[in-house]
Order: sequence, then C-alpha cells, then structure tokens
Amino acid sequence: MNSVLRTQGLGKRYRKRWALSDCTLDIPAGRVVGLVGPNGAGKTTLLNLAAGMQTPTEGTIEVCGGRPAGGAAQLAKVGFVAQDTPTYAGLSVRDHLRLGARLNPGWDGALARDRIVRLGLDPGQRAGNLSGGQRAQLALTLGIAKRPELLILDEPVASLDPLARRDFLRDLAEAVTELGLSVLLSSHLVSDLEQTCDHLLVLVGSRLQLAGDTAELLATHYRITGPPCDPGTLPSDLHVISATCTDRQATLLVRADTPVQDPAWSVSRVGLEDLVLAYMGRSTTDPVHRTTLEATR
Repeated sequence: MNSVLRTQGLGKRYRKRWALSDCTLDIPAGRVVGLVGPNGAGKTTLLNLAAGMQTPTEGTIEVCGGRPAGGAAQLAKVGFVAQDTPTYAGLSVRDHLRLGARLNPGWDGALARDRIVRLGLDPGQRAGNLSGGQRAQLALTLGIAKRPELLILDEPVASLDPLARRDFLRDLAEAVTELGLSVLLSSHLVSDLEQTCDHLLVLVGSRLQLAGDTAELLATHYRITGPPCDPGTLPSDLHVISATCTDRQATLLVRADTPVQDPAWSVSRVGLEDLVLAYMGRSTTDPVHRTTLEATR
C-alpha cells in the first residue's frame, strides 16, 4: 500500500526552539488520521510542513509520493483547511465556488454545488453573514471539491457548537467513504477522533509519542489494578505507560502484545481518551510506541 505521509527524522526549529523534533512516520493511504496533543506540541507545525507551507529544518517529508508544494501537480494532491476555517467575508458562497474552480485544475463543480444545496446554504449570501458552522462547512466543501488525495484539517471544529461539530464530522465521514480520501485531522477533542479516525498520532513537547491504527492500539493497551508494586519488577513484556500507586493498590496502564493473564491483577480495556491522556502525560524522553506497518496494513 502506498504511503500518504512519510517522514524521517523530521524537525522544524524557530530560532532556538524546536517546534517538531525527530518525527518519523509512515502512514498508509486511505486512513483517517487523528493528530492530538497539548498546545505547543507541534501539531500545526507538522500540518504546515505536510501542506508545504513551511520547510523542514532537518529530516525529510514526503506527501502523496512527492515533496510538499513541489509544483502544481503536487499542490493539487493536497487540500488544507486551517484552524479558523478561512473564508472571505465579503465574497458570497457562489463567489467562493467560482474562486475554487479557477484555482484548482481538478475542481469538481458538481460535487461543490450539490453540497451547497444539501447544506441549505444560500449561494448569494456573503460568507461574513454565515454562522460558524456554515463557514466551516463552506471551507470543507472547498477542500473536498478540490478532489485531493490528502485532506489536511487543522482544528476545524474547535469553535463550533456540539450540533455543528457533529454535522461537520458526519459530512467528513461521508466524503471519505464516497471519495476515498485520506485525511489528517488535528483536534483537541478526543471524542471527535473516536468517531472519525482509524489511525492515531500523539505529539507531546515537539516529539511523537504514539503512532498506529486505533483498533490495534486499543487492543494492546490495558488497565491493570493490583497490590502495590515496583513497576520495574513487572514482566518484561509489560510496558508501563502510566502508574498510580497508593499504600494499598497500584493502577497501571500498560502496553502488552498478548493479553494480561496474571491472576494477581484485575484487567480491563482502555478507552481512547484514557490512552491519549496517558501518553500525553509521559516524559518526551520515553521510547516512542509505533505500530509496525506490517501490523497496520
């Protein structure tokens, strides 16, 4: 399977500060990838590098088989919707579609018009008079109608109310199914990722902490509860991600390639939010957990 995004030792530095460090990824095409991490973790930097809006300080990045922004053909392969779902306040919905048609050689006018009708947007209404949810849907329409191979979305639902967020994510899921898009979606809202994404990236402190297919990550992480112990004395096939210990009990979130069957421990599955929070709470010097490509394909 072809890779939609591949990086090797990718880094971006602003003066003395590294916004992204030693990032190595290989994501197969056809995935809906959720990118999560705290503010300042490097999420927007990674997205900007993938879109060709910035150049690396070190390492390499390949998107859809080429260098980001490496010519008109490469630009046509990537759609990008920034965090503020940018539209032009003085232009009408119709004007935006005309602009999209002029700027994008692969523009699908029928798809764009059909979406506008289905969304109930007035083609003559100026974008500045639309609601936040309507502007987000207009921006998504522009990104999809470009017919990219990879659609990059940077916090597209951050400012939307729950209903508008639900509608946006539903429409995104439908577009992925109908058009076979690959999507890289940054969000602080893990519940949104759980609904939409089948691949997960966690960035913390400019470094990648977790990468892999969501189903496999959830299948190989467990919460175990038992008597107090030194995590360093656990079997070598249990990798401790987080630990909470009291005088009477220890609760650990662990990664294990096989089910945990020690009778001394009570074992339960881990939800996506708990998994993400555990990795976000780790030291950035801890080893990165990447699922192998052979396992994800």
